[in-house]
Amino acid sequence: MVVFNNAIDRLSKATNLLPNTQKLRQRVYSSSPHLGILSFETAKTMSRLISLYRSLSDNEMSKLKDCMNTEGVSFLNSKDPSFLLSLACSERLEDLENAASTVARLGLKCVDFGLNRFDIVFNELKLGIIDLGKLDYGSKQIEKKVMKMERLVMATSNLYSSLEGLAEMEISEKRMKFWKQKNGEQNRTNIDLFNQKIALQRKDVRRFRSSSLWRQSFDRSVGLMARTICIIYARICFVFGPYNSSLPRVTLKNIRSPEQRENLRNQQEYCLLEPRRVNITKSGPIPMSAKPNLVRFHSQKSIFSSPENNRVFHVADPSTVGGSGLAIRYANVIVTAERYLEMDCSIGKDERQSLYEMLPENLKLVIRKKLSKIVKTSGGLAAENGGDENMAKGWRDAVNEILKWLEPVATDTLKWQSERSFEKMKFEFKPSVLLLQTLHFSDKVKTEAAIAEVLVGLSCVCWYEDRRCDGEDQDSVAEISRISLDR
Repeated sequence: MVVFNNAIDRLSKATNLLPNTQKLRQRVYSSSPHLGILSFETAKTMSRLISLYRSLSDNEMSKLKDCMNTEGVSFLNSKDPSFLLSLACSERLEDLENAASTVARLGLKCVDFGLNRFDIVFNELKLGIIDLGKLDYGSKQIEKKVMKMERLVMATSNLYSSLEGLAEMEISEKRMKFWKQKNGEQNRTNIDLFNQKIALQRKDVRRFRSSSLWRQSFDRSVGLMARTICIIYARICFVFGPYNSSLPRVTLKNIRSPEQRENLRNQQEYCLLEPRRVNITKSGPIPMSAKPNLVRFHSQKSIFSSPENNRVFHVADPSTVGGSGLAIRYANVIVTAERYLEMDCSIGKDERQSLYEMLPENLKLVIRKKLSKIVKTSGGLAAENGGDENMAKGWRDAVNEILKWLEPVATDTLKWQSERSFEKMKFEFKPSVLLLQTLHFSDKVKTEAAIAEVLVGLSCVCWYEDRRCDGEDQDSVAEISRISLDR
């Protein structure tokens, strides 16, 4: 039977789900069907698991700690590190649960009974029935398995691209045959060249099929992923356990391997935070009633019960940017404003109007009031006639100071959205952006105030740098109020 690794071998003996004999295992491999067209779904799940695995390294945990201390996250989201860690933990658990659900469905096609009922194993893992201390993150053996999955995913990605190219060439081939029948013999040289190209493309497809997940058995592929899921879950429990009471605890008492005990001792020297009782403050958008364990996963139900997706996503309060459904819109506004600030040329009226129309009415009103006040206090911008280098530099420095902490949060918001887009088949291994790094949990009032300052400052920069389009007259105060991104 397929076993996940030595740790899961011990796990299998405890649960009596996965018999451990080499001959039986090889017989299962030979009788298990190939993934075929399901190789692409499998590759996506594998790449997601590799990303999760990499995201839990000591280096990535250190980056997470630094991220929580950035001005944008602490000012807009929350200053409570325990709450932010709970968010990070819940989102990683949700990603893992979704991957486990896919693996469990693929496991139904396995010959191995243990993999066929992986949902039972995973639920027992979550309930703490299985000793997490036996699942060793970062061992040489698991690193080799992760690298093997990376190679399989890359080969499957190449197969996917080759199949797309072949499909396009076959369409062209049909068109050539149609035109040949309709118009007679065509240029023979071009036809021969095309036939050579399509023959090479078909050869590439065959080569990638043989080296990719397409020809891998269900049992071998699901075994790799199931093992990795167990390792990732144990690592999440070890790293985030102090901040999520619903997770089983991993301590040195659970560890039997001397090598693994030493590794964990070294890891304990690095700690995200001192474990403490969570006390959520009202410094940001976090409601007083918010609890650190946002998403609980202790359940005896099968993971086939279609767990609700995006549970962490929907935790956002209506007072937050994400809870108001404005995260992507505001991120685009911020990124566009930064791009316009860096431009040396004028900003067209259509571009200004397009950006202005992205704003909700309440924010338009705030910007109009601020611009009108600036016009009145400066004696009228029109009277200044633009072209004031010192004033332009002052406004530019002020806007850059805000964008220094606001733009990274906006960029991460767009990255988060892009990483979870289902429009294209993606096979990426890099750790994904977490919601706590985005505008999703940001306080709506604070975010809108920052955006208003940026857009007003950008308007003044454009005016004092005299960035008018050719032939454009000086705008009146009314025009400044109507279209905020010029003068």
